[in-house]
Amino acid sequence: MEFIDHCFVICAYKESEYLESCIESLKAQTVSPDIKMVTSTPNDFIKNMAEKYHIPLIIREGKSSLKDDWNFAYNTAGTEWMTIAHQDDLYDCHYLEELSSVLIRYKDATIGITDYIPIKNGKIGPRDINSKMQRILRSPMKRKLLNNKRFWKIRSLSLGVSIKCPCVCYHRSILGPSIFTSDMKQCIDWDTFYQLANREGRFVVVDKPLLYYRIHDEATSKVLITNHLREKEDREMFEKFWPKWIAKILMKFYKKAYSTYDN
Repeated sequence: MEFIDHCFVICAYKESEYLESCIESLKAQTVSPDIKMVTSTPNDFIKNMAEKYHIPLIIREGKSSLKDDWNFAYNTAGTEWMTIAHQDDLYDCHYLEELSSVLIRYKDATIGITDYIPIKNGKIGPRDINSKMQRILRSPMKRKLLNNKRFWKIRSLSLGVSIKCPCVCYHRSILGPSIFTSDMKQCIDWDTFYQLANREGRFVVVDKPLLYYRIHDEATSKVLITNHLREKEDREMFEKFWPKWIAKILMKFYKKAYSTYDN
């Protein structure tokens, strides 16, 4: 079997209790993976984790920010394809193998997308409302005749973010460097996928839950819900697709999904 030229780049931040589990899930891939680690918050904990698992650690100078950290990780990969691995999450051992088996057939693919299952209170599953809705919204991208059409890529994003960012594998040789140009905080992923959907290229979906997405109190999404920034940015994103009056109606329903972060 032929495999894509791919690198996982872990974005390590401060002293996460989940970092080692993330590393172990990448090391357990059925296809021998290329792994790097980057950080803008260097400390002994991150350094020791990198040394323990023999992973190159690259430090970014400057203030920590999602846009700058993600671009640094993306540019550091050095391979044709890459995945930004979030330190809180776990990757199924077949993640790279399953993506390779599909993406190797699509030279025009710009991103590969997998399904996910949440981890909450330390337990994997069951699916929450976000996971269920995102899977429905992604459905047009599962079809070869639709997933290279700008209209359908845009429609798949128009009722909410349908792609979980750590599930995404980026085709760097097509997309070019530093693809994260949005100044949003919570919706940087949704805005980025919107920008990519407006470009030529195919969004390829592997409809299998190959990521386990951790929900916890320290997660950025939870913090941004608490200070209402997420609500502001979600509204701004809906207004990119719809008139303001429709966006206002959609927000009333979309905010119900915030409850997935309640304990």
